[in-house]
Amino acid sequence: MDNLSVEHLTSIKDLTRQDIELIFKTADSFKEVINRPIKKVPSLRDITIANLFFENSTRTRLSFEMAEKRLSADVVNFSAASSSVKKGETLIDTVNNILSMKVDMVVMRHPNPGAAKFLSERVDAKVVNAGDGTHEHPTQGLLDAFTIREKFGTVEGKKVVIVGDILHSRVALSNIYCLQKLGAEVMVCGPTTLIPKYIHELGVKVEHNLRTALEWCDVANMLRIQLERQDIKYFPSLREYSMQFGLTKEILDSLPNKIMVMHPGPINRGVEITSDVADSSQSVILQQVENGVAVRMAVIYLLASKIERA
Repeated sequence: MDNLSVEHLTSIKDLTRQDIELIFKTADSFKEVINRPIKKVPSLRDITIANLFFENSTRTRLSFEMAEKRLSADVVNFSAASSSVKKGETLIDTVNNILSMKVDMVVMRHPNPGAAKFLSERVDAKVVNAGDGTHEHPTQGLLDAFTIREKFGTVEGKKVVIVGDILHSRVALSNIYCLQKLGAEVMVCGPTTLIPKYIHELGVKVEHNLRTALEWCDVANMLRIQLERQDIKYFPSLREYSMQFGLTKEILDSLPNKIMVMHPGPINRGVEITSDVADSSQSVILQQVENGVAVRMAVIYLLASKIERA
């Protein structure tokens, strides 16, 4: 079997193009598995995986859990919201307690950028980053690129615009790294206050007019406006944001090209995109959810193959 060049998945930055293509090839075969009547394979029957979520997340946690169970792994779920972390226990204490239960792999979401990397250097288990603060969300970047490849046959040469709150988005950064490694052109679009100052240094185009961006692209990835960060005023109001940067069916139908519409979820319907766009034939939002399970199965399977058996 081919091997990944990394021991953990903490950032897309660490992956080579060959790594990404191997993950996709493996995900192709798992996608076929999850569409069978019996959706399980015994690949990881003797592996224990702990899902550590120090931030609330329903969709990502369920997607990882589903992927782990489809591979027949033993799964331990840990939600920090209802745990001793509230009592001041440190990340390392929590993880060491879990590792003393002989866990082979940790899937972790944490509010601090770099937490997954920090952990991977200190524990004797494989680590998968399920989102660290506003830094990265590698499996989301992979599943988005996988969905583009599935639709077009390749990511190479495709023009992808990422629209919305680029400043706070870990999805945007992972997408940029992943798409560029696969040869796509990337543009970001949003209000000036939500575009990081030095983003052009990553080799992406910057556009503040939604129409111009949509006429340029093959794919529009509409990011969620993070309502939980609305205590700081990055733009006047949601209504104003949706008038300038929301995608409606009217805009979609008036474009010269039939573009593909993505959204990492959960959608604020009527803010980033309207319901009729989300449910249209140009939307691949539900395919992204299905592909998320296959891509996460691939990542877990490939990392588990590097676990040294006693």
